[in-house]
Amino acid sequence: MNAITVSAPGKLLLFGEHAVVHNHPAIVTAVNQWLFVTLEKSNDGIFSLIAPDVKINAYQKSFAELTTGEIPLGAQFIEHATARFVDRFPSMCKGIAAKTTSQFSSEFGFGSSSASTVSTLFGLNELYQTHLSSQELFEMAYRVVLEVSKKGSGFDIASALCGGVVYFFTGGKEIRPLYVPQIPLMVGYTGVKTNTATIVTQVEDLKAQYPDRVSQIFDEIETIVKKAEPALLSGDWKTVGDVMNENQIELQKLGVSSEKLDAMCNAARSAGAWGAKLSGAGVGDCMIAVVPDEAREAVAKAIEAVGGQVVPVKTQAEGVRVEKSGFSLPSY
Repeated sequence: MNAITVSAPGKLLLFGEHAVVHNHPAIVTAVNQWLFVTLEKSNDGIFSLIAPDVKINAYQKSFAELTTGEIPLGAQFIEHATARFVDRFPSMCKGIAAKTTSQFSSEFGFGSSSASTVSTLFGLNELYQTHLSSQELFEMAYRVVLEVSKKGSGFDIASALCGGVVYFFTGGKEIRPLYVPQIPLMVGYTGVKTNTATIVTQVEDLKAQYPDRVSQIFDEIETIVKKAEPALLSGDWKTVGDVMNENQIELQKLGVSSEKLDAMCNAARSAGAWGAKLSGAGVGDCMIAVVPDEAREAVAKAIEAVGGQVVPVKTQAEGVRVEKSGFSLPSY
């Protein structure tokens, strides 16, 4: 096998934002928006990348220089992932040409960084038949994310690997699939892209300043996660909505919501959603709502009326997978 194309799904955090960075659980779902990575073997000692969605064309670097010097933002995770694989299997991997395409914008906060990292490592594992386990892939991908971002809990890595809905504890101490009915979710994009690491740092600073207060908020969020799990499993969407609203209040206390996110959540509730909250780091990116079928049109119009963009997605997408193998990339 000379080349392979793999894909990994985007993700949305349903419950547990920020607390999950500080030894608390979260619940995350994979969504049916995919990032594709094509990898082709070579023997020239070169890593090359074409990633038109993030404006990278004909980027290349020798294996000896991987992770050194200036790395374009859109290449960082794939380059670091390739470097970690080469470090692990130096006698096998002698050169790699990579190309990425994505069905979702990196602006949405759907986890393009984790999807590209997982796709790259999973693809290399398949291409070179190195038989890394899912746990080993998780650990390697999590190290890559920490190398590049310096922050993170790993829930997005677990989601890209496993797909579906996952109950996750910081650092992968627990990764447990939840077999949940299709969630009647609606996603609204604020139009504002935020930097996750920056917001995580802001919450860390708040915790350092007010340790007891922030620890109590994290404890409340953990309680919410534990209430959400049985409601999700039984398809009790009214209760799921109620605990979403509770989670949003705790996130507001952490200062990670925004006027735009609050307006979109309030509009969704007023139009008939069972509940709504921000999803992810906050400040911008996306909000989510659980919505009865009969209210979907009204809720969508309400979100758009306050400046949001409804993004059509379905939850519980499949995890990372092989799309195509045994071919060669075209020349560029």
